[in-house]
Parts: sequence; structure tokens; C-alpha cells
Amino acid sequence: METQEKILKTLETAGKPMRPGEIAEASGLEKKDVEKEIKKLKTAGKIFSPKMCFYDIQK
Repeated sequence: METQEKILKTLETAGKPMRPGEIAEASGLEKKDVEKEIKKLKTAGKIFSPKMCFYDIQK
């Protein structure tokens, strides 16, 4: 599974906004990789930041 897919699946499963560190821990990915992919997902409009340093799936 691709890194971005893992991030999206983790956020979907959690059902709530999460910090990059929480996403990394829950998905088994490296935090630096999660942070890098979050930027790409945010630019693509797949996720958003409801409050500073938290991310959730764009609904």
C-alpha cells in the first residue's frame, strides 16, 4: 500500500482529526514520511487542517 493511501485509511479509520505523529504511530510509517505526504495530500485537496497541526479527510 502506498504511503498516501495508508495515511488516508488511518484518518478514515480514526474518524477524527489527528496529528502527524499520531498518524505515523497508527499507520506504522515514519513521521517524516507522513509529514511530507501530508503536504501533497493537502495540496491535492484530499485532506484539510481543521485546526493547527491536525489533519482530517476532506468530506
